[in-house]
Amino acid sequence: MDSDDLGYFVRIAEAMSLSGAARMTGTPKSSLSRALSRLEADIGARLFERGPNALRLTEAGQMLLPHARRVLDDLSEAKAALDGVTGQPRGILRVNAAMTFALGLVAPMLPEFLSRFPDLRVHLETENRVVDLARENVDVAIRVGAMPASDMRARKLGDIALWPCASPAYLVRHDAPKIPADLVNHVLFGWSDQPTTWTFWDASGREYRAAVPVGTVVHEPAVLQVLIQNGAGIGRLPDFLARDAIEQGLLVRILPTFATEKVTAHAVYAVHRSLSSKVRVFIDALREYLALQTRIDPR
Repeated sequence: MDSDDLGYFVRIAEAMSLSGAARMTGTPKSSLSRALSRLEADIGARLFERGPNALRLTEAGQMLLPHARRVLDDLSEAKAALDGVTGQPRGILRVNAAMTFALGLVAPMLPEFLSRFPDLRVHLETENRVVDLARENVDVAIRVGAMPASDMRARKLGDIALWPCASPAYLVRHDAPKIPADLVNHVLFGWSDQPTTWTFWDASGREYRAAVPVGTVVHEPAVLQVLIQNGAGIGRLPDFLARDAIEQGLLVRILPTFATEKVTAHAVYAVHRSLSSKVRVFIDALREYLALQTRIDPR
């Protein structure tokens, strides 16, 4: 019984269709069909009933599925342990990140990372939705904010400050705010269609709040950056995304003497008794890169 065929069987069972499993694994549908036929021949029983719209596990398939998952988990843990011994991360590393993180963090750190680990191949998916790592065959995902209870493990990457920014052209037409209360006189962009508040702290620790009316909403910070660089108004950007634009004179940080709110970024991965070296080195590299990007506040 081939372990690859077992893996394909599990993916087909999770997707309940050959087409869905093909999309999930990046494997041609014909290859999955042949793998399933080989496995059924080895076992001597059909594993799926073919319905008009989807597959359905037979009794034999239902019995095999938990055992197949356990075998694959054991193999994964064995490979992770061996990677730890050899110190040579290799193979495909599947990463999921929202577009902002893919553009601002992952893509810039990848060239040096890949040169350090030439036996690794990174498959980077950019999606804002929360993915099911086990079901969608993702090794590590980057998530921001409070982490809900789950069977996943999370490693902190770092804290990210949210900087209000505007373009020089916008500030030619509008006086730059001197205190948070001045923001009421400006065009502000939010990330949510619910009323929000931006919080600031001065050097003495005193807190200030500025209400952001529901106006134009841009959920994706990378898209918001384009908008405000073209003079549309003031919006908050993650510091790692805003930094280069500020240093290049494309953006100006608003209220730079005030501390701003922060969000925490985590790398999330499936629970195993041992963490594979490819996931470990990727998380370490991302932590190092994020620390470099957020260590100094440009004025």
